[in-house]
Amino acid sequence: NYISITNKAKWFYLQKKRMTKLKVGKLAPEFLSTDQNGKPIKLSDFRGRKVILYFYPKDNTPGCTEQACNLKDNYEALQNKGYVILGVSRDTAKSHQRFIKQHELPFSLVVDTDLKINRTFDVWGEKMMFGRKYLGTIRTTFLIDEKGIIEKIISDVDTENHTHQILN
Repeated sequence: NYISITNKAKWFYLQKKRMTKLKVGKLAPEFLSTDQNGKPIKLSDFRGRKVILYFYPKDNTPGCTEQACNLKDNYEALQNKGYVILGVSRDTAKSHQRFIKQHELPFSLVVDTDLKINRTFDVWGEKMMFGRKYLGTIRTTFLIDEKGIIEKIISDVDTENHTHQILN
């Protein structure tokens, strides 16, 4: 029992450590980057619309593909609720283009090769896989209202049921 409590405490510590410093009710930080086609994109371009801004580690990996496809499969329901979807990863525009084409994604992916957006949204941090620590994008979704205010932060993303997390 002592071991399970210790492991649970470690898990909660890691989860707490992974949570962004941004808060619900605060203005989402501005960013300027490009989308998969090299077109300039900034968060303020979407004022007046609700935004799903989701950060994911890497194009065409199992969890990231599952998450993107869940959003794609529920795209109409999300649009009906007034959402625009923007995915952000450190991949290149060319990688984003392949990912969009391969999975027929109907939304834009934002290029963040310099990690400025990841760092601005405080989702770049220490992760652990198979006992190995490394730095990477901590999968996080921000729901942003029409005025640019953060409505909800999802830090425990369920890639298979992400739309359900967003709508509930």
